[in-house]
Amino acid sequence: MLDFRLKVFYTVAQTLNFNRAAEQLNISQPAVTKHIKELEQLYNTTLFDRAKKRIVLTRSGEVLFQHAHLIFEQYQKLDFDLNLLQNKTEGVLHIGASTTIAQYVIPSYLAHFHKRFPEIKIELTMANSLVIEQMLVEKKIELGLVEGTTHNSDLKYSPFVKDEIVLVSRPTNNLLKKRTITLKELLKLPLLTREAGSGTSDIINGYIQKAGIKIQDLNIHMQLGSTESIKNYLFCSDTFAFLSIYSVQQDLTDDRLSIIDIDGFEMTRTFSFVLRQGQPSPLSKLFMRFSSIKR
Repeated sequence: MLDFRLKVFYTVAQTLNFNRAAEQLNISQPAVTKHIKELEQLYNTTLFDRAKKRIVLTRSGEVLFQHAHLIFEQYQKLDFDLNLLQNKTEGVLHIGASTTIAQYVIPSYLAHFHKRFPEIKIELTMANSLVIEQMLVEKKIELGLVEGTTHNSDLKYSPFVKDEIVLVSRPTNNLLKKRTITLKELLKLPLLTREAGSGTSDIINGYIQKAGIKIQDLNIHMQLGSTESIKNYLFCSDTFAFLSIYSVQQDLTDDRLSIIDIDGFEMTRTFSFVLRQGQPSPLSKLFMRFSSIKR
């Protein structure tokens, strides 16, 4: 019973909404309130501050949330490891990943996965998001990882990890007078962009247009075919580019690139697993579940 109360609390803490938590748990809103009150009585504390228009965690609630997260994470690992006993853990898994994910995100996951399952061979194909989706449709790969927003009705998508797209340039850029600019000032900067079909380009264009800026009003200096070519161009020119934070982490540490903030403007996205509709292969399911559990 305590486990379910904890699950109710954890869901409310994640959504900060009693009604939404009730929908996710498939129970009534009064039942959610009852379980929270019982937890508060059990621990003789208040878990949520309800005095404002929206609920927020109290200090006690934050502590319980941290422990609940660890508890449910362990449950996930337990469930994963027990299910391994029933499933096949050998063979070849064909994965396709969009360029940014393949170069900067997935390698560490592949290394940990191979260490845990050395008998499974993985073949990774790198291409832009549109090509990866087409390869899935044509059954050339079993599992895809994409970064775009376009969804193919023949495929199903699920979240992988979150990403942020940032504006960067070299620290010695002669055009860089300050570390924070306005959207109007952005229009004057010479920008490097990726090719059409790139998931990153789709996201950038969407955010730019939502901010009321026409793509043709941007000062496009050059279009290049990969993130690495853009970074290498940035290192030796007074240009700017929007890139995934994953792709520039080491360059920021080494002071080869700097982030330029845009006042009141930020771009985030979620990298996604993508599969054909229907039952995924056992190895695809295994890799997805492994990647979703912090090891």
